[in-house]
Amino acid sequence: MTETIEAWVEDLITHVEEARGSEAFQEWLDVQSRFHDYSYRNTLLIQLQCPEATKVAGYRAWQEEFDRHVQEGERAIWIWAPIITTQCPECGNSPNYHERSDCEYDETPPEEWSEGLVGFRPASVFDVSQTEGEPLPELETAATGDAGDLVTVLEDAAAELDVEVRIVDTDEWIHGQAEGICKPRGADERPVVEVRNRANEADLAVTLIHELAHALLHGAISDPLARSEQELEAEAVAYIVGRHYGLDTSNSSFYLAAWAGDDPEAIRERLGRISRTAEQLIDVVDSKTA
Repeated sequence: MTETIEAWVEDLITHVEEARGSEAFQEWLDVQSRFHDYSYRNTLLIQLQCPEATKVAGYRAWQEEFDRHVQEGERAIWIWAPIITTQCPECGNSPNYHERSDCEYDETPPEEWSEGLVGFRPASVFDVSQTEGEPLPELETAATGDAGDLVTVLEDAAAELDVEVRIVDTDEWIHGQAEGICKPRGADERPVVEVRNRANEADLAVTLIHELAHALLHGAISDPLARSEQELEAEAVAYIVGRHYGLDTSNSSFYLAAWAGDDPEAIRERLGRISRTAEQLIDVVDSKTA
């Protein structure tokens, strides 16, 4: 099994490299480049207010950059926006504040001062799930094939792994465009996995595997890995386990290309954790079908 997984990971890296060079991925990448790269602290603020957020922009940015508009009644997500203006080289204040301060700097006039960060102000942003209008380009990441009773077996396997699984109908799904989520556990809690129900049971099964991998690898609140590293590991596990059970998981390459950036080799660097988790899931699932 270990040798097979290693071979499949090499296949996956090749697929990711091919996906990155595709026209569909380049179009998607172009749109992503228009979204602001938020700071770590603002990212935390966004996640605290809207855990399901995936693509965030300001009210006017949605209109002007993406031809979409915020739906009536939506509540804003609040972040801190930097205030950039000319500032005194001595005290760092903007011209208005400098006039009212005790600073006596007068070597150069305010119109010759350089710009810099003088503070922050509250700013409102909205997630794509709160907007409507022209569709954004999406990558085809769904798995296909005959899943048989794999979803039911995975639910049984999750119970043995001490992970709670909830399959939620679309009309009750509250996590925006996310197909699944894993809620991290506290000290005496077990992870909770929720996946959005859908007609494509192959994709449902692979999403469930992806979230179970999160639960096994990243379920603790204190997990130190960056989001990109977590997604690489979970999707690689989903690719392997889904492929082991006869599903076509080749579209995982687009998902991984989005998270791997310019370094598909990062998947190989995490091979040990990916392999161990994939084997653990396969062993438990197989025990339920023996």
